Amino acid sequence: MSSLTVTCTRTLVALDIDGTLLDGESRIPPGTVGMLDLVRAAGHRIVLASGRSLTGLLPIAVRLGLTDGWAVCSNGALTVRLDRVAPSGYDVVDARTFNPGLVISRAVNLVPGVRVAVEEVGWGWRTNRPFAPDELNGQQKPATLDHLTSEPATRIVLAAPGIRRFADALAATGVTVAPMGPDWADITALDVNKAAALDDVRKHLRIPAENTVAVGDGINDLTMLAWAARSVAMGHAPAVVRSAADETTGTIDQAGVLPVLRSLIPDIDGSLSSLAAQIATAEASAPGPVALRVWHGTGPDLSRCEAWTLQNGHWIKHAPIPSGVGTTMRAIEAAAIEARLPFPRGDEGRRRAQWRSVIGNGPAGFELPLGDR
Repeated sequence: MSSLTVTCTRTLVALDIDGTLLDGESRIPPGTVGMLDLVRAAGHRIVLASGRSLTGLLPIAVRLGLTDGWAVCSNGALTVRLDRVAPSGYDVVDARTFNPGLVISRAVNLVPGVRVAVEEVGWGWRTNRPFAPDELNGQQKPATLDHLTSEPATRIVLAAPGIRRFADALAATGVTVAPMGPDWADITALDVNKAAALDDVRKHLRIPAENTVAVGDGINDLTMLAWAARSVAMGHAPAVVRSAADETTGTIDQAGVLPVLRSLIPDIDGSLSSLAAQIATAEASAPGPVALRVWHGTGPDLSRCEAWTLQNGHWIKHAPIPSGVGTTMRAIEAAAIEARLPFPRGDEGRRRAQWRSVIGNGPAGFELPLGDR
């Protein structure tokens, strides 16, 4: 039996992006991507939960290696299923829209000259006045106020000096107002926030409410932190955010998210290669015997690599092995040996690994049982 066996409870891990996974210069702290891969290999479900539009979230998700899974965008107005084989890289699961006419009219009356941007999902924004390129993710196209109010929207942005002081007056029109600074407000439909969207994802994934973790640093993360069974504020977060969380970790410059992620995985040998570490993590965290399943793409390299586990007489998917994608079956064998995980071999000659054929509802694959438990 593996000495690493420590069964982990599957958890939904909700992570803010800016200020949590990404610093002010759009840099991802070293070690973050590798740690995210280990958390996924342990069977946990990572869900990006951001105020960013979908256009702004997608390239960051790719940089983080999160091209499959769930994401909540625009402060909860949009929920998508990330899918690296989909033509657009995602499928929209839920878009929570509202009629923006009343709140835009109220904003124009309160602050003449207010800049208004209406989100166009997957493309960019329609704006009455230009925004700087670093203010909005995606493209912009000019539009009249009449045009901006003519269709339901997932999210709008209002930008003007001191607009935060009008938050209550804007909310009175029947919307959710998330001030992102003294001169900026994000507007979504009533009762739309990160927490509501994340709870829908949690229910879809059938994860108990007590198995939820959230990490964030902004005012728009308050609902998410209140929702999670375990809430963690980044060390540089405003006092109101830190006081709302169960824990406070390091700042973004200290890669504060890393110890939180590390706490969710078994303790494994830190000298292992990334592939061996992920296999060891999957084997240690699975609730039953493990087999590695692989599928080939159009060439010799693997297009999928997953850990499956036996429960109640049925094999179910436990976790992805991210570093297995693009490698070979021989590399998987070598990584399992590195992790000191035995697998069936032939009795003669080179004693090659005994892979078994797997045929299901998708392309044919192969599996290699691990361990002796």
